[in-house]
Amino acid sequence: MDTTTQQDNKQDGAVSTQQVAVPHVMEELLKTCPKIFLKTGDLIDGTVLSKEGACVYADLGIFGTGIIYGREYQNARDFVKKINVGDHMSAKVVEVENEEGMVELSLKEAGEEIAWKEIKELKESGETLELKVTDSNKGGLVIEFRGIKGFLPASQLNAAHYPRVDGGDKEKIAEELGKFVDHPLSVIILDIDPKTQKLIFSEKGIASEDVKKIVEQCKVNDVIEGEVTGIVEFGIFIKVAENLEGLAHISELDWALVENPGNLFKVGDKVKAKIIAIDGDKISLSIKALKTDPWEASREKHKKGDIVEGKALRINKFGVLALLDSGIHGLAHISEFGSEKRIRELVEAGKRYVFQIAVFQPENRKLSLSFLGKPGEPINPKAPTSEDASAPLPTTLTTEESLSTQPLMQEEETG
Repeated sequence: MDTTTQQDNKQDGAVSTQQVAVPHVMEELLKTCPKIFLKTGDLIDGTVLSKEGACVYADLGIFGTGIIYGREYQNARDFVKKINVGDHMSAKVVEVENEEGMVELSLKEAGEEIAWKEIKELKESGETLELKVTDSNKGGLVIEFRGIKGFLPASQLNAAHYPRVDGGDKEKIAEELGKFVDHPLSVIILDIDPKTQKLIFSEKGIASEDVKKIVEQCKVNDVIEGEVTGIVEFGIFIKVAENLEGLAHISELDWALVENPGNLFKVGDKVKAKIIAIDGDKISLSIKALKTDPWEASREKHKKGDIVEGKALRINKFGVLALLDSGIHGLAHISEFGSEKRIRELVEAGKRYVFQIAVFQPENRKLSLSFLGKPGEPINPKAPTSEDASAPLPTTLTTEESLSTQPLMQEEETG
């Protein structure tokens, strides 16, 4: 090989090495400075250079000078009042380079993004926060965190703070809730959705060590005896131990239909109840669980075709809900009458009437009745027919479905 050829090969090798070296250097540069290029939406740190009129200037280091002005200044004016020259700040890039060569920034958007990130972390950790109530309404309390408004539903208040208003008067409930404004509460974050600005707090599940120890001693199926400490539209509160209450929901007060817990109990009454569930420091109680189930007791007492008397409890779109003397509820379906208007012509709530049992399935808590008339009047019983328990019962509602028509507000559960 001659000298010229060797020199040409060396030059080719040098070029090849340079071609490999250039992209390698760029790759290393990008690794060491991954954020060297700004883009809209980036969060960036800086130092306040000056505040001039309705503008704030910030030193962004290698990115040059940032500016907050116009709408972004107005949106963050409360925060701007608090910052001084030399203060560290975080902002969000609105425009990478404006006509003056500066980076346009937003303090408000950066603050919200940082706040939502913190909120998400707090929700995941379950950390307890001490926050002040800023406002209230009929449904609950308004609480702010890092400038973001959140809501604490009344149903998420602990038993001690729930407004105990006889009759469930909404105006009085709102008045009681208003007493919490400007006072701090210990809460946890229950649910979030940054896209819809949804932030829900809960006061439930937060208990002192003393209360936790008491709850640990309680077991499902235990029977407790305590004093009624509060009566609300959806049930009663019962003292389980010092600083600990349980809730007996309206559906757990009695096997009979309960429209107003205040008709059965008053504050100070001594009652026995069974613990049916424990969730954190929340104890659910049942008074009816200690009573004989009338459906079981009626197994041998009733059969299909029997003529029975009962009191009309309610007239609704399904028909007439009646209570038999044995303590079970049944429905005389609207098809028995033809229309709701006809029902109201024949039946008056609170009065007794004669019925015939059309369907009786105590194991499924199903009772369907045929309306026969008033006591003492001639009746025309229907001939009993065979009953297929597996067939659908178009004229029958379960007790739960019948009771669901009652115009009672029950506690909303979100956690």
